[in-house]
Amino acid sequence: MNLRRQPDFEQFLKALWRSGKPDHLPFYEHYASPEFIAARTGTQIDKMGYDSPGFWDIYVDFWLGMGFDCVPMEIPLNCPRAEGHHAASEGSEAFAVIRTWEDYEKYPWPDESHPLEFKHYETVAELLPDGAKIVAGVCMGPYEWTSQMMGVMGLSYALIDSPGLAEAVFGKISSLIISADRQIATMDAVGALRQGDDLGFKTSTFLPPGFIREHILPTYKKCAEIAHDSGKPYILHSCGNLMEIYEDLIEECKIDAKHSFEDGILPVIEFKKQYGKRITALGGLDVDVICRSSGDYLRAYTRKHIEKCYTSSDGFWALGTGNSLTDYMPVENYLIVLEEGINITRA
Repeated sequence: MNLRRQPDFEQFLKALWRSGKPDHLPFYEHYASPEFIAARTGTQIDKMGYDSPGFWDIYVDFWLGMGFDCVPMEIPLNCPRAEGHHAASEGSEAFAVIRTWEDYEKYPWPDESHPLEFKHYETVAELLPDGAKIVAGVCMGPYEWTSQMMGVMGLSYALIDSPGLAEAVFGKISSLIISADRQIATMDAVGALRQGDDLGFKTSTFLPPGFIREHILPTYKKCAEIAHDSGKPYILHSCGNLMEIYEDLIEECKIDAKHSFEDGILPVIEFKKQYGKRITALGGLDVDVICRSSGDYLRAYTRKHIEKCYTSSDGFWALGTGNSLTDYMPVENYLIVLEEGINITRA
């Protein structure tokens, strides 16, 4: 199914800045698994790396071929993790690399002038057609990096037994992210900055809200300032129940948009009712519903969200999932969602 349309990032900006109803319904996702991209494009991108010939060509065409106005992308910090680390082992103690102050001192921290490989953004910039922009950021935020580098259990123990060590790791990661965002924000092809950092689960945040306010939110605030100083909005993707810190994210950090919603926590329609005048909600169609639903039910479910969040409202929203395009999501189901978005614009 070809959903390609002439990209117009200005329409997405209207939603992000809450400056006017977009002329067409923008789409947004935080992440697509390599397996999902491979299934959609009929390629073996899931077997390729960032430096593989043709990788970024496939990646860019994947998003634009589905009618997106932007190419969402993030690159990880140049912070090596234990050999064999992969996404499925996230938080595993077996892959922790910092357990003691000696580990921290010996760790090969990257120089802040080159915290990640900026060349990938430059490569994508050269592939963009007129009207399209990159929504760019650092892969993983302060919490996710620290919890991986120390392990979830290791971090938990450190917060009691060696709080200075935990705070040092958070501080170092934050400095690297801020430096990266400061450089990314200067790129003309970048239309907005983003950060992914899953802070919670179904009932609460992983860490106490007070600790998050002291050691994590200042990073978001600084990165949002960097984005705004460059005339660009700032998007946060964070899973989990963040009810205790939403006011901090909106009023103190001044993020412009929030992504990641789950019907079992706070449906995006309800989030928009509560906070939509002060922050833009992005996506929100529950991944489980998309994966398990029949075509007719999924179309009705999608139209309901389009009606509530775009058609009959201010339009400060973008259509998409509540989390990401997973390797187990049927491609045809997701295309049904986007097709409804295309159709509402044509109507």
